[in-house]
Amino acid sequence: MHLLKIEWLKLKNYRTFWILSGLYLVSIFGINYIVYRIQENIYNAKQAKGMAEMLIGSRPYSFPTVWQMTPYVSSFLLFLPGLLLIISITNEYSYKTHRQNIIDGWSRRDFISVKLVLAVIVAFVSMVMVFFTALSFGYLSGSSFDYEKIYYMGYFFIQTLSYCMVAILFSILFKRGALAIGVFFLYSLVLENLIAKPLSHYYNGAGRFFPLESTDTLIPLPVFENMQRQVSAAPNYTVILIIAIIYLALYTLGATTKFDKDDL
Repeated sequence: MHLLKIEWLKLKNYRTFWILSGLYLVSIFGINYIVYRIQENIYNAKQAKGMAEMLIGSRPYSFPTVWQMTPYVSSFLLFLPGLLLIISITNEYSYKTHRQNIIDGWSRRDFISVKLVLAVIVAFVSMVMVFFTALSFGYLSGSSFDYEKIYYMGYFFIQTLSYCMVAILFSILFKRGALAIGVFFLYSLVLENLIAKPLSHYYNGAGRFFPLESTDTLIPLPVFENMQRQVSAAPNYTVILIIAIIYLALYTLGATTKFDKDDL
């Protein structure tokens, strides 16, 4: 708790961090509202309603499907919490505060541990925001409350934490903010998809076992999930979840080991 209090002192007056945090949380609701309105327009159009009901079934933002739909849509914003973590850590290198913390009596393990805890907090806050967003749209759709698929909230927590941990690892590896942000965006949005998608297509879903792709696989788009199962076998979500947790352990080990051995 003492270390977290010091971390709070570093962040509480950092306007950029809070502006990005606010935009991220508002965007979770905003992007889901946009998709919700599109869904309503489809179901309200007489020409499209029959086809939509045949292909999709229940409305994606009705209970219990909303517990899956909201995390899926919100996952497109996960580069933002990653960006927050990169800014937090690379600023330590830019202003030498990490070195000052060590001089003041912190161990290296203390410094990296508080950053890992910060990642958990960011992931938890994200999950809570997605939970209340899903709850709001579920009731807005007029459906009766059902928690059947609420476990997708846990999957979203793991997914968000994975993106945050990758961001921490890149921050420790590259130290400079612009470089770390560039590599993070390139890897998470472009590079892994370029490799994983073709592998999944040609080698029976092998791309699902890539670091971020494994967590993305945990939350499929419910709209096309039934159609996809008719084309190919559904992934073993227990195996995917175990792989995602193993990757989290590897990110933690990699970031901790790198910072322990770095020349400050």
